[in-house]
Amino acid sequence: MRLLVLGGTHHVGRAVVETALARGDDVTTLNRGMTGHQPPGAQARHADRTDPAALRAALGDDTWDAVIDTWSREPRVVADAAGLLAGRAGHYGYVSSLSVYSEPIATGADESAPVVDADPASADGDDYAAAKRGGELAAIAAFGDRALLARAGLIIGPYEGVGRMPWWLGRMARGGDVLAPGPQDQPVQVIDCRDLAAWLLSAADRGVGGAFNTVCRRGHVTMGSLLEACRDVTGSGARLVWVEPEVIVAAGIEPWIQLPIWLPPTSEYAGLHDSDVSAAYAAGLACRPVEETIADTWRWLQDEGFPPPGRIEHGLDPGVEGQVLAGLAG
Repeated sequence: MRLLVLGGTHHVGRAVVETALARGDDVTTLNRGMTGHQPPGAQARHADRTDPAALRAALGDDTWDAVIDTWSREPRVVADAAGLLAGRAGHYGYVSSLSVYSEPIATGADESAPVVDADPASADGDDYAAAKRGGELAAIAAFGDRALLARAGLIIGPYEGVGRMPWWLGRMARGGDVLAPGPQDQPVQVIDCRDLAAWLLSAADRGVGGAFNTVCRRGHVTMGSLLEACRDVTGSGARLVWVEPEVIVAAGIEPWIQLPIWLPPTSEYAGLHDSDVSAAYAAGLACRPVEETIADTWRWLQDEGFPPPGRIEHGLDPGVEGQVLAGLAG
């Protein structure tokens, strides 16, 4: 397959490029060439894609079998790229998000759930949900049923620059008593970037279009299995101290940000860990054991170092953690 990856140097984009190269695909990447890791073997083109003229010049008159786009900010940037490529590519895979669903996200919701209002021509990228939904609309406008909307939930695995899983691994590596947000058996829905990449490419091969919730099945991962894997892979001997959600909320600790990945079971956002993924699994999605994901992420961090904080810095202040744990002991 002749594949164009818009991005290709960070997280999902990097995983798509490496997976495609391993399959023997002919891969072209387009990015600014300023950050990230350019996988060897791909043809690199450089442009600031927020500049339509620069985008046109970089892509020239070439054609591709499929395009994968990971853009997460201004929808008009997706509209520019998709409009330019509509007659030059057979498939457009857009990495979207479960965040496009209107809040509160109902538990067990499938792809027919209500979505947020959005404008595909918008130049505003501050509202993440509206930006992703606008990107979806832009892809559909240009490619119709040849557009694949991968509504990913929490994406983990090697190359993650957001800082959620790297923070948990770093915390476990420090050892000692670790505030573990309960309940221990609470299901969480995540997806390894490499599993998402493999599915995106397989869907492109088969011409699969439409919207799909793309995370693991409910119960495939729990907070317990995830944090135990983080502890075990670091070899630190950290002790998980499971804390009830009510105690965490009462302490003013912010779920998702200060305790990455975790959401209280009764939160209005609980649907992010309880979505219907039957359509994606019927379309070939497969998710590896979380222990493999965590081990590979730790190995990557050892090889390439911890990434700098993203747009939002994740993690719990040690002082706050200590206060909560001391209160439990007292």
